[in-house]
Amino acid sequence: MKDDSLYHFSLGTTTHDLPAMFGDVKFVCVGGSPRRMKSFIKHIAAELSMEDAKSEYPNICAGTDRFVMYKTGPVLSVSHGMGVPSTGIMLNELIKLLHHAQCTDVTIIRIGTSGGIGLAPGTVVITKQAVDATFLPKFEQVILGKTVVRNTDLDQSLAEELLQCSKELNQFETVIGNTMCTLDFYEGQARLDGAFCSYTEKDKQDYLKKANEAGVCNIEMESSVFAAMCKLSGLRAAVVCVTLLDRLKGDQLSSSHEVLQQRPQILVGSYIKKQEKNLTG
Repeated sequence: MKDDSLYHFSLGTTTHDLPAMFGDVKFVCVGGSPRRMKSFIKHIAAELSMEDAKSEYPNICAGTDRFVMYKTGPVLSVSHGMGVPSTGIMLNELIKLLHHAQCTDVTIIRIGTSGGIGLAPGTVVITKQAVDATFLPKFEQVILGKTVVRNTDLDQSLAEELLQCSKELNQFETVIGNTMCTLDFYEGQARLDGAFCSYTEKDKQDYLKKANEAGVCNIEMESSVFAAMCKLSGLRAAVVCVTLLDRLKGDQLSSSHEVLQQRPQILVGSYIKKQEKNLTG
């Protein structure tokens, strides 16, 4: 293709010098919330001593309202919206952007929030495998009318490095476990508080306990497509999510979880700082 338009980023190969803009990127952090990804770029800039008091960290994707993108040094921070479809669209264009920019040795990490199963709120879960709502480690997509099944394994050495980093930080509980990725926030996650509910509290408890027995530590809505697409493109990838509540004890979230939401940022920021220190010697 002479011109590749990354439509949902409002970027393109003929309209922008992608190698000049992004060629030095080594770490990409993605998350659902635009506000959280701006917060992360400020946090990582401070960690890497790259902050500028005058800098507002302009949104590179300002030409669209679909996603936001911020950059400081070798770190790119991108929002992906909520759920598998939005995340899949963003990743398609992000992977192409990294290719066009001739980036090498890139590590990509999803930072987010989740519901825990049998874990204290505030526990950070590093995903071993992303599983579907039947607890199987796979991502299914219908392509040309046929179901295509893709692997959802994540980089285990990266997961272990992140766990070690958390131990060194010694600020909050961190575990490695499976993450269940659902297509819905309410019935798809066995909640009782949605507009519809066709099951009982006992049904919910039985399902979540089965999930826990299958190694599931937390539930969110993006990890399967993230793991599948990163593995398919050869990107070293991890998912790091904080649990905002224990789903065995309730369904409702409140706005008081803001402090907990910073924990994945703190861990991943510390990890990137450590890697940069190792690279620069």
